[in-house]
Amino acid sequence: MTRSVKIRDVTHLLLDEAESLITSTKSANSGNRPRIGFVSLGCPKNLVDSEVMMGLLDRAGAEMTSNPETAEILVVNTCSFIDAAKQESVDAILEMVQHKAKGTARKLIVAGCLVERYRDEIRKNIPEVDAVVGTGELDQILAAAGLEAPIPQIPELSPFTILTSAQAARAEGDLRESQGRFSRNGWDGAEAHLPQYLYDHTTPRLLATKKASAYIKIAEGCDHPCSFCIIPNLRGKFRSRRFESVVAETESLVAQGVREITLIGQDTTCYGEDLRLKDGLAQLLDRLAVIPGLVWLRFLYAYPNKISGKLLETIAKHDNICKYLDVPLQHASGPVLKSMKRGANADIFLKTIEKVRSAIPEIALRTSFIVGFPGETEADFETLCDFVREAKFDWLGVFGYSDEEGSRAFGLEGKVPARMIERRKRELMKIQQRISKKTKAEWVGREIEVLVEGESEETPLLWEGRSQYHAPEIDGIVYINDFGPYEELIAGEFYRCEITEAHDYDVVARVLARIQE
Repeated sequence: MTRSVKIRDVTHLLLDEAESLITSTKSANSGNRPRIGFVSLGCPKNLVDSEVMMGLLDRAGAEMTSNPETAEILVVNTCSFIDAAKQESVDAILEMVQHKAKGTARKLIVAGCLVERYRDEIRKNIPEVDAVVGTGELDQILAAAGLEAPIPQIPELSPFTILTSAQAARAEGDLRESQGRFSRNGWDGAEAHLPQYLYDHTTPRLLATKKASAYIKIAEGCDHPCSFCIIPNLRGKFRSRRFESVVAETESLVAQGVREITLIGQDTTCYGEDLRLKDGLAQLLDRLAVIPGLVWLRFLYAYPNKISGKLLETIAKHDNICKYLDVPLQHASGPVLKSMKRGANADIFLKTIEKVRSAIPEIALRTSFIVGFPGETEADFETLCDFVREAKFDWLGVFGYSDEEGSRAFGLEGKVPARMIERRKRELMKIQQRISKKTKAEWVGREIEVLVEGESEETPLLWEGRSQYHAPEIDGIVYINDFGPYEELIAGEFYRCEITEAHDYDVVARVLARIQE
């Protein structure tokens, strides 16, 4: 990690979207509230962490601002999953350093995954950083900001026990650690314990998503042995939130006007295993789906060998569970998957896809792959290309392999040159582009339910939305160029639309009617 980087224009200041979404409960000390600006980078799981930290600060009396030039305290919640994410995080920190130097900010706090990896380096190389907060220390954001937490008002629920950090650490942890699953050797702060923090229904949050949608983290950490991944070292051991706690948070969000809930975790299909729940995710979906006012319910992400018949049956049974499944397969070549510590092969995956589509014919399938993994040959890559052609995924993402210190793959031989990784990435995406163009053309004339999200950033002549087959932020867009019987649309509302035009990944629609709840 070094300071000699190009400063980037940070555009994800959370409060640009969050300020008008939820009216939060302010502290009695509202007369002298410090103004705090947030930058959040990385995945939806990191976004929830940012929302939790903002909620804690808000409850303690802070005032959120979307203007870094007027903020008294700046917080950057970082990602460090791959090299590109680390670079983006360092760039964001250094841009906030500039704001601290020129603006009113008197304190800069760095939080998140980068802290778990480079805690000491951040302090040493960027002395303008006043405090660091790791992924397992979210509640320490208050001390870092110089605030004290008020006495919480905890709502009464049906009796159950929240899984505490200590319990989470003990739950099968000794066995997993003895197998070498969690190793932070060579990392800054390696002597520190693995992250154990897990928020619950009583934890305050300030939502930074659009008005109708919200994420709920149902589990944290990961126990899978994938050799390319350092998430277990960044996030700790897999630990599920208590069933009733997730239900309580969902009910609370729906009562506030949220209509789409996306359940997230490193592997949501493992939900409840550590709590001895059988078919835990299916049970949870079954319970959440009957909450009045919840229009769409979806989850990210599914581990391929955890897609049970019960889970598919539950998705098919409820109209408001989105017919959408995100299964990161990572590769299709047996030898590469074996080296990745994933197992399976193209034939096994094709049978899984057939089972899913047979149970839910209208389902949209998304996956992601890594190209350029150490030892990946041209034959392995061709196997992957052939598999993509045959599987015909609705959505697909491709990542170039990133050699991450701390992962088991870091020490593997047969590293693939960067130029070859980029070539393979482009080639695979061209294959998917042709598949997507053909499948999207088949959407023309189809009527679908669309969640309208607002005016397009490209032009005020278009509005944007999503169907149940589009997850937030990662898939294509439904552009609306014909409001039908309406002079204007309402962001956050659902409309019946007809697809009139198709492109490679996006479609164009006209409004037929507003869907009343």
